[in-house]
Amino acid sequence: MPDQNRVAIAVAPNGGRRTKADHPALPIAPDELADVAAASLEAGAAMIHIHVRDRDARHLLDTEAYRVATAAIRASIGDRLVLQITSEALGIYRPEQQMRVVLETRPEAVSLALREFVPDPTHEVAFAAFLETLRREKVTPQIILYTPEEATYLAALAGRGLIPFDNLPVLYVLGRYTVGQTSRPADLLPFLVPGIAAASHWMVCAFGGQETACVTAAALLGGHARVGFENNLFLPDGALASGNQDLVTATRRAVEACALSLANADTLRGQWAAA
Repeated sequence: MPDQNRVAIAVAPNGGRRTKADHPALPIAPDELADVAAASLEAGAAMIHIHVRDRDARHLLDTEAYRVATAAIRASIGDRLVLQITSEALGIYRPEQQMRVVLETRPEAVSLALREFVPDPTHEVAFAAFLETLRREKVTPQIILYTPEEATYLAALAGRGLIPFDNLPVLYVLGRYTVGQTSRPADLLPFLVPGIAAASHWMVCAFGGQETACVTAAALLGGHARVGFENNLFLPDGALASGNQDLVTATRRAVEACALSLANADTLRGQWAAA
């Protein structure tokens, strides 16, 4: 299978909200993130998406904390996973703070929620300048989109020359604002209907027990998968996963059962470069 058609699995092992009270295997400390990275790589992941926490395990955007976590992961598995940090505000940080931490950290990749960085049109120019700096610094942004309307807005920004990338990778979030945050594969369809600007490289994450079904549907339609404890703790059969690697394994098995092949980290980097 050509590299551009291989399915990349990203693991999102912790997020900014859940704690060990939700699952004792949820990684928080740098060494725990490194262990999850190694286990997820073995299970079939091509990327890890990380959050860091403060001393009280609360959500944190902090350059030094990211450097320590990145160093621990790289010491464990080298560059065999794409390492993406979050810039999520979680109601705590303003766009200028988010941008500053990203630029100081200079990660390989970063996720950016469009609605956080451009809450209204007055933020468009600053966002465009930020993206241009990321392009120069060779930091790959992935734009988080919660609704098809946001996908249309991103395309409009690109049409006005405010996006200094030919085709930004995006992440479609399914079911974030549904009752109980439970996603269904059909939640993907509004992002793919005619009239919605198509991204060259798109990934899906989903909430709840149908996570594997949602990301497998995405893979069959040309997309990629993000799974992990940030959004879901359960296997397709309803059993509690013992760790993030179980969710990666379930996704790998489902994707391979559909006669699709997996991307590794270098393949994913190549897909992003070609998008």
